[in-house]
Amino acid sequence: MPAIVLLGAQWGDEGKGKATDLLGSRLDYVVKFNGGNNAGHTVVIGTEKYALHLLPSGILTPGVVPVIGNGVVIDLGVLFGEIDGLEARGVDTSRLVVSANAHVIPSYNRTLDKVTERFLGSRRIGTTGRGIGPTYSDKMSRVGIRVQDLFDEKILRQKVEGALAQKNHLLVKVYNRRAIEVDEVVDELLAHADRLRPMVADTSLLLGESLARDEVVLLEGGQATLLDVDHGTYPFVTSSNATAGGACTGAGIPPMAVTRVIAIAKAYVTRVGEGPFPTELCDEDGENLRQIGREFGTTTGRPRRCGWYDLPIARYASRINGVTDLVLTKLDVLTGWERIPVCVAYDIDGERVTELPMTQTGFHHAKPIYEYLQGWTEDLSSARTLADLPAAARSYVEFLEERSGSRISAIGVGPERDQTVVIRDLLN
Repeated sequence: MPAIVLLGAQWGDEGKGKATDLLGSRLDYVVKFNGGNNAGHTVVIGTEKYALHLLPSGILTPGVVPVIGNGVVIDLGVLFGEIDGLEARGVDTSRLVVSANAHVIPSYNRTLDKVTERFLGSRRIGTTGRGIGPTYSDKMSRVGIRVQDLFDEKILRQKVEGALAQKNHLLVKVYNRRAIEVDEVVDELLAHADRLRPMVADTSLLLGESLARDEVVLLEGGQATLLDVDHGTYPFVTSSNATAGGACTGAGIPPMAVTRVIAIAKAYVTRVGEGPFPTELCDEDGENLRQIGREFGTTTGRPRRCGWYDLPIARYASRINGVTDLVLTKLDVLTGWERIPVCVAYDIDGERVTELPMTQTGFHHAKPIYEYLQGWTEDLSSARTLADLPAAARSYVEFLEERSGSRISAIGVGPERDQTVVIRDLLN
């Protein structure tokens, strides 16, 4: 039963879409198992660039069945807008399957997300304001709305009434906003029901039967390890489990089905939103990384914070996820630096710490301890084997592999589909 988990090893935006695309037609299913439209994948195929926000990246590969799993929260307007955009560009989206148990994002949660973040002021989390957090909160509070509820108007209305009985008090009395009408929400959701119905299935059953036939299922994580609600830099995290453990829950398959865990890491580090970031560069180097690497959010367009590669983070991601293969992306962005710093440990109040600190306080106080590696000036974009890389670039990769806790099986040397150095087959 070959199920493969693919996830981010840092704070997201590592290039997971390209890694999924690299496996290509050898996959039978690609499953998005967590998150919503608060993050995105960018995939470049020839001269075409696709920015995916809610859809699994397998939607771009003919013959692959893309699945939105039960662990995802869905903004239906965004879903159909994204489908329409791809169809207009000639992409067939008819294979898409959506879990009946996935939760939908009602309009009142988008409103709450935005006003709550503003209310927090300096304590803000850095949310995208798309209603993701409040919808996951509703799920855990058992007042959420699932995809299947759209096909029973009576149940849908009861759930919306129950949710708004609480939320309108909050909107009106705390945030000084208008109350939201039940009919307004119900009508908005029901408007999508007929179009959604043919896509909906028991995806846990679908995937279980697929694995029993020895078909290949890729479980594709949104966000990344350090944004995981349990294992990330809490509270500056997302609202779901973006680590390997969340893949089974978010897709409805058993843990023993997972045979490989592929983690994606940039050759440097970026993050968006608030929160600690020990190697962050607020200088010319940081701006150069941002401009050369085009580090602006796929979904929000926000400038990403940039910093040097962080080995304690890499080791943590390897351990938490049981990583079998690491894919290093954007090595080409580092071309031109005379020396490239790599964070090998932290200085926390005078103590050298080589692993991720246990406490939020410790991580906030962490200062990077660097070792410096020789840079290179050669263009890497045409490299397809390790031997094609200049000696300094190979040394950099070897140094990261030796200390990251996982073997590096592929290296990205450009944005296009074929600009990858494949060291080991990610499937076999």
